[in-house]
Parts: sequence; C-alpha cells; structure tokens
Amino acid sequence: MTGDPHPVDGQVVLLAGAKASVPLERIPDLLERVQADLGPRLDAVRRRFECVHEDGERAVFLVPDDHWRTVGDRLDFGRRERDAVRRAHEEQLLRLGSREDRREEFASALELRTAVVVGRRDGSDAPER
Repeated sequence: MTGDPHPVDGQVVLLAGAKASVPLERIPDLLERVQADLGPRLDAVRRRFECVHEDGERAVFLVPDDHWRTVGDRLDFGRRERDAVRRAHEEQLLRLGSREDRREEFASALELRTAVVVGRRDGSDAPER
C-alpha cells in the first residue's frame, strides 16, 4: 500500500470488486497506487480534460478510453487490474451522478469516454461552481 488514500467510496469499491476479475482485497491497493500517480498530476489533468464534478475530496474528469492503458502501463498493471480500476472510477462517477441528479448525463458521457477520479488533499483550491 502506498499510504495515499484513494478517492473512491467504500460501497463503490465493493461494487467494482464484485464485477472485477481481480480479488476484492487487491482493489484498494490498486486505487491507492493510481491516486499516488495521479494526485501530483492533478493540475495537468485539469488542463487537459473536462472536469464534470469537483468538491473538497475529489475531482472527476472525462478522459479518452485509452487513458487507463497509459496509466496502467506506467504503473505496470495487467489488463484485469486496469479494468478493475477503470470500473471503480466509472462507478464513482455514476454514484456522484445519482447524488446530484445527473446520473443519466454521466451514464451517457461514459458511452463515449471513461472517468478518472483524482483525490484532493486540500479542498482550498476547489473552483466555485
């Protein structure tokens, strides 16, 4: 484990674990590794991709489908690990969509792109919406 908390809700991890081809107990570590990789890149991610949700805990972006291959290659993930992480990030977007009455909008967006959720250590620079 990296020690970097990941930005995916516990219920979402369980849901993603039920659908993933990797053991559920591995998913939190995979998510922490992704957060350790993407967290320091948050500003670059923000400049490059559309942010569809942001609060003091996390920012969620829509990215091209090949984004998880790039991240997975950087982190030496296999196909199943990439798929499990991608699924968790997409499910987190849908969960946030349900909370904000935007689930249909987010589900439609996932037909064209995928989601990346980046945890925020400090909510002080969250843009006002």
